[in-house]
Amino acid sequence: MSFEFFIGSRYLRARKSHTFISLITIFSTAGVAIGVMALIVVIAVMSGFESDLKSRILGVESHIVLMRHGGAFSEYRNALEIVENIDGVRAATPFIVTQVMLRSASGISGAVLRGIDPESAHRVIINFDKADLQNMSRISQTNPDKAKLDKNENFADPGIIIGSELAKKLNIIKGDRIYLLSPHGMISPIGHLPAMKRFQVIGFFESGMYEYDNSLAFIHIKDAQKILRWPDSVTGIEIKTNNIYDAKKISDQIISTLGSEYWTRDWTQMNHNLFSALKLEKTVMFIILTLIILVAAFNIASSLIMMVMEKTRDIAILKAMGATSKNIGKIFVFQGMLIGLVGTALGVCSGFILCAILKRYKFIELPKDVYYITTLPVQLEGLDVCLIAFAAIIICFLATLYPARQASKLNPVEAIRYG
Repeated sequence: MSFEFFIGSRYLRARKSHTFISLITIFSTAGVAIGVMALIVVIAVMSGFESDLKSRILGVESHIVLMRHGGAFSEYRNALEIVENIDGVRAATPFIVTQVMLRSASGISGAVLRGIDPESAHRVIINFDKADLQNMSRISQTNPDKAKLDKNENFADPGIIIGSELAKKLNIIKGDRIYLLSPHGMISPIGHLPAMKRFQVIGFFESGMYEYDNSLAFIHIKDAQKILRWPDSVTGIEIKTNNIYDAKKISDQIISTLGSEYWTRDWTQMNHNLFSALKLEKTVMFIILTLIILVAAFNIASSLIMMVMEKTRDIAILKAMGATSKNIGKIFVFQGMLIGLVGTALGVCSGFILCAILKRYKFIELPKDVYYITTLPVQLEGLDVCLIAFAAIIICFLATLYPARQASKLNPVEAIRYG
């Protein structure tokens, strides 16, 4: 043990006559601990929100969307085969997207209609109920002139899967029939007539996000092609990758393979504004809560300055015995860093414990009508914890520099004479 560290640690154990300085030291340590704990808990909650939101969005959207310049294209099967053979691609499925109106017996609403392939859609979009997709495929393959699929002895209509919130708005339940109206109709002697077709509700889609559940409806891709009058054409191909963070690299590889007539968008581009806002919010919260540690650092600086004033004779004696100005400065730097290290360690431990309690017991409930989740999501990331601890230690180190410099500048002769 160096003598600087030995003397600095002895100074922290103040005698009864120096209780006030010792009390400030305790408050400084507690301030650093509370600041570090608050930062860890808040950043863990925000990381949990971001992770949960990301998983919900990627449960509805694909990692990459491939489309062709100029709109719908018919040679999608060849493109689909090429995409599925690219390294890093887990699955791919064709889709059609358009806007329609849905009308039930008690309501009408606009919706985003997506035509999907039930055989492959569940491999890309995980929120689908496989039983609903099987029913959609079975009904589509059944000839209504030869089969009767319901108890009312009516020929089966094509199946449609409705977002849960959209179903509430239309006041429908499973098995009800609704009418789909599309602007892609036909020209008649009396003008443009919208396309209208009846569908049977075979299931509900629930992602946990109101924007999706209130607007999406899914039908078989063949039924969508009939409504839009697109013979064997699709809007694009949805792609799922093995690693979501490789989406940009795989997108570039797809374009280089298929050619410049195609274009892609990955999940980061489709949700750029949302994730940028979350990242900015996380950064701002980190900066604001760091001010708690900064206040504790001022306490450290104050206690060290008072210690320098009180230990003037000791410093003069040490210099007279041969200690250099650098040695004297190190004593107070070690003293301040010891406070910072103890406070940071206590804060990290407290933060881990509090995050574990929040994650296990979930006693903080959120209003369902405001948030898409009911309890605080908590996700601790090692990089965030290391960054918080490093920032706390650096702030504490900076707080020791001025007192240490003042101590090292003391003249031993004047200190002994007037001390």
